[in-house]
Amino acid sequence: MIRMTVNGRDIELQDRPGLRLLDALRDDLGLMGAKEGCGIGECGACTVLLNGRAVNSCLVLLAQCEGAQVETVESTDATLAVLREAFLQEGAVQCGFCTPGMLMSALALLRANPAPDRDDVIEALEGNLCRCTGYVQIIDAVLAAAGEISR
Repeated sequence: MIRMTVNGRDIELQDRPGLRLLDALRDDLGLMGAKEGCGIGECGACTVLLNGRAVNSCLVLLAQCEGAQVETVESTDATLAVLREAFLQEGAVQCGFCTPGMLMSALALLRANPAPDRDDVIEALEGNLCRCTGYVQIIDAVLAAAGEISR
């Protein structure tokens, strides 16, 4: 059994050989926000926070999560709520497939650096691919959220 905290709830899951965190979140816990994109850690669609750090959940085995704190886009975190609203206001969501991963990478950034500049945002989102927006709206949304949070 693997014990961890997911979005503030204590969880206990039966581990299986090779079970990835992504699969446990989606299949066992019904948290569908993290997406299976590439499955090899290149697209960022499956990004979650593991002990506060943005990780590709497709590359993390559930067995590595014993005692860990996991946050997904389904979290009720206040900063995440501000980010979600900024993404909507700035038109940073089109097809939406990359959005959960983008939000979680942005959340990790804003927790580490509440007043990022444009280059900080670009660097924080490097591991997240988007085929629709061209990134400008996403970067603008993260900066707008940072401005809102710092008020």
